Formats: sequence, structure tokens, C-alpha cells
Amino acid sequence: MNSPTVQIVDDDSAVRDALQWLLQSRRVASRTWESAEAFLDFVSPKLCGCLLLDVRMPGMSGIELFDRLRALKCRLPVIFLTGHGDVPMAVQALKDGAFDFIEKPYDDNALVDKVLAAIDHDTRRSAKDGSLLLLQQRLAQLTQREQEVMQLILAGKLNKVIADELNIAMRTVEVHRSHIFEKMQVRSAVELSQVLGVLGDTQDY
Repeated sequence: MNSPTVQIVDDDSAVRDALQWLLQSRRVASRTWESAEAFLDFVSPKLCGCLLLDVRMPGMSGIELFDRLRALKCRLPVIFLTGHGDVPMAVQALKDGAFDFIEKPYDDNALVDKVLAAIDHDTRRSAKDGSLLLLQQRLAQLTQREQEVMQLILAGKLNKVIADELNIAMRTVEVHRSHIFEKMQVRSAVELSQVLGVLGDTQDY
């Protein structure tokens, strides 16, 4: 994974330089862009950190860029930099999934604190996504029969009951149970249930 970086998109070079200097003083990596279009050409799913985005810019506005990023399923946390008249737009952006907004003129410490909170949010989300992917890969290793046995294990049924329901030998159930625990890297039915619980509604296993 790339190192967390703050992407600064603002058409005012003085603002870009000031923000980059401020973040550098707190040892936060950043990169600047003079337009929404330039940043959009650079966007990648691998980006991590957060985006500091000016609302009003020539050409594509910050709000338009935000909408494009949402359409691209980009999950980089977005903090809007707004003038007083832009606050209603920023509030709507929050409802649409933006991380936060900061009104100009901004307090340096407050801005950096929000940036750090956004980076932390993105780091935790990325870690969760990685865990879900790993879990889905483990589930994909299960055979159809192992998945059937797993559902009955999760339902709290004993090996003998599972054997009767699936019309197989109890020893076969024990072998399937062992393989399920090994592939899912758990030691008990309780642990299996806990591990699968993190999937929530994201996977129909």
C-alpha cells in the first residue's frame, strides 16, 4: 500500500504552498494539484490518506470533482475548504459522504487535526477492507459440501444431527468440520461465528 498522503487541490498557488508547508511542519506528506481535472487524471484506487479540496475553482469545481470521485467509487476521505457562501454546499457534501469541511480563514491546528483524523479513518477502513478480502478468499476455498456443513455448524447443530440432515456418515462430518476450521483458520464453532460476523451483509456465504 502507498504511504498516506494528503492530496491538495486548489487553483490558488499561494494556498497550495501554505497548506503544503503547514502539513510538512507536522510531518504529514502531501502533494498539490492546481485543478480538479489534473487530480482526476491521477486518481487511483491505491491512493490513501485524504483529499483537501477547494469548493470553488475555474473549470471543474470541487463539488463536481467530489461527485466524479463518488461515481468512480473512490473512497479517499474528502475535506472541503470553503468560503462563507459555500457552507450550504459543503453541508450537502457532508450528507453525500464528504468527511468534513473547513471554513476560510481556517485555524492551522484545527485543519491539521481534521486531516489527521481523516487519514486515521482511511487507514482503519483500508485495514478492514483487507481483512474482509482475506476472509472472502478463505471462504472461496471451501467446497460446496463444506459450505453446507458450515451453515449447519453455525446453526449450532451437533455432528450427529448434521450427518442425519445431509445423509452422510458422522465421521465424514468430522472430517469436513476439521477442513472448515483449517481453511478458515479458526479453532471452534464460536470463533468461526465471530470471524464470519465481521462480514455482516457484505457477503452471502
